[in-house]
Amino acid sequence: MRVLITNDDGIDSPGLAALARGAVAHGWTTVVAAPARESSGTSAGLTAAEDDRRVQVERRELPGLPDVPAYAVAAHPAFIALVASQGAFGDPPDVVLSGVNRGANVGRAVLHSGTVGAALTAAVNGARAMAVSLDVGLELAEPHHWDTAVAVASTLFDRLAALPVGAVLNLNVPDRAEVGAPVRAALAEFGAVRTRIKDSDDGTIALAAILVEDELEPGTDAALLAGGRPTVTPLRSVGEDPDVEVSL
Repeated sequence: MRVLITNDDGIDSPGLAALARGAVAHGWTTVVAAPARESSGTSAGLTAAEDDRRVQVERRELPGLPDVPAYAVAAHPAFIALVASQGAFGDPPDVVLSGVNRGANVGRAVLHSGTVGAALTAAVNGARAMAVSLDVGLELAEPHHWDTAVAVASTLFDRLAALPVGAVLNLNVPDRAEVGAPVRAALAEFGAVRTRIKDSDDGTIALAAILVEDELEPGTDAALLAGGRPTVTPLRSVGEDPDVEVSL
């Protein structure tokens, strides 16, 4: 299998390199292409091109991966997944792995995630894809258990590769040294951490991440993850909804 590794935390994220090392260890032909800088919250946005409609790409070498082609791209992760499907970084990938993201991607808010947006974009362009996230909560300082997330993701690699083209999995892993096997979970209405407006008094809008005090719905990805279980949720990409009737 030919795999593309991308993310929305940027080319220098330790989670990106960890996931790439996991793909190489699994025996997959691996290429890394990730945003040159932080691109969180970009969903499936394609904004990237400068005035001359060209996107800058810089060759990089990632820690522990001297033989893996790696590129820092001045673009959002969904853009990278799109152009990868058209041969921008060699042959189009069979699988796209997006992550390991610094922070969980659970609940309906996955709509806004650049990590998930890259996976969804890859899926509608001929690949199978998995978004991988580590639940660091509000503790953004290193170290984190990136290898734990990769170990859990690796147990799903062969099953992902066997899924039909267009399949998307969303994996979330607790930030612990040891965790159990992933369990399938429904999307929650909201996660344990939410973004709120802090103030908007000076012509700007300041955001803050807060812990949700409401009880999380049992059986959902947010609740199971908060309880220390890795969760995996198959996601449906863009498509027609046969259940909606429109009279014209």
